[in-house]
Amino acid sequence: MRPPRRSPDCRTPRNSGRGPGVGDPHQEHQPWKGLSIMKIGIIGAGNIGGNLTRRLTALGHDVSVANSRGPHTLTALAEETGATAVKVEDAARGAEVVVVTVPLKAVPDLPDGFLDGAAEGVAVIDTGNYYPQQRDGRIAAIEDEGLTESRWTAQQIGHTVIKAFNGTYAQDILDRHRPAGAPDRMALPVAGDDEAAKRVVRALIDDLGFDTVDAGGLDDSWRQQPDTPVYGLQEGLDAVTKALAEASPERPAGFRG
Repeated sequence: MRPPRRSPDCRTPRNSGRGPGVGDPHQEHQPWKGLSIMKIGIIGAGNIGGNLTRRLTALGHDVSVANSRGPHTLTALAEETGATAVKVEDAARGAEVVVVTVPLKAVPDLPDGFLDGAAEGVAVIDTGNYYPQQRDGRIAAIEDEGLTESRWTAQQIGHTVIKAFNGTYAQDILDRHRPAGAPDRMALPVAGDDEAAKRVVRALIDDLGFDTVDAGGLDDSWRQQPDTPVYGLQEGLDAVTKALAEASPERPAGFRG
């Protein structure tokens, strides 16, 4: 379970200038049409990884799932969903989308070259959050050098990432999906530098039953880190866009090591 949200410190937002502006209106209502069945690798089978496995297989995608303990510990999830349980080294093999959903402190322990066998142009989703006091310990590059959590993750794995699902309650993935145009459809923020990969991820999220708001590039992804207004927000496009704009770049004391 993620720590509870604290009252946000809303200040004048900054914009790094990377990627589209936060809440760029021409980005918000793109119809995603003709999403094909994709091969997807999921590394991490906790609450988020497990429920993404459930939903993506239900939608017909070809899912391989791995965790640090080995495929023998994923037998029940594989039998429930039809996903293929594999070693972490094999999760990205042939995958068009790879979801990295492990604790931040475990990112440096991912096997070298684990993305080498992925499809060309693979979109890598980072769902992670930095919890220095609760779990991860202090990471100097994030706190002293000012890297966003997902920029740090991208550097660790040697591949750019798309930040998504990091502020989403795992149960919402199963329970809160709605058809396009539904008045109570939730929206999720999505940040990343690779616009082609971001389009793929936004289309996949739409397929899962959620709208998306473009939150800018990875250097803007502080807007959706823990304790920001959008973190854990279960609202639609307008509210998510507003929450992103109200975020403060200052890291709250509860999320500093």
